[in-house]
Amino acid sequence: QVQLVESGGGSVQPGGSLRLSCTASGSIFSTYVMLWYRQAPGKQREFVASITTGSNTNYATSVKGRFTISRDNAKNTVYLQMNGLKPEDTAVYYCNAVRPPREYWGQGTQVTVSS
Repeated sequence: QVQLVESGGGSVQPGGSLRLSCTASGSIFSTYVMLWYRQAPGKQREFVASITTGSNTNYATSVKGRFTISRDNAKNTVYLQMNGLKPEDTAVYYCNAVRPPREYWGQGTQVTVSS
């Protein structure tokens, strides 16, 4: 069993930055692919970024060049550095840990981008 706790959300003006963190319980964090998803009001949850156990990364087109995903296995934590935030980035951001057949989700953290 893995429990994921996100933090770092908040309100920011357009062009601003936030860093989200997701800390996992358990001692096998390094064996999980870690992902960030987001869900805006009235929309489906969508993929944002992923990082493999070997630290290979992948991004949604909408955030490429602005967001950076990273992981610190010693701290059981995955990060999402978000720069150049836009109003359309407003959503609840969820952390996801995958190691088939197991998958776990965090509770989400709200990010609001507004002037």
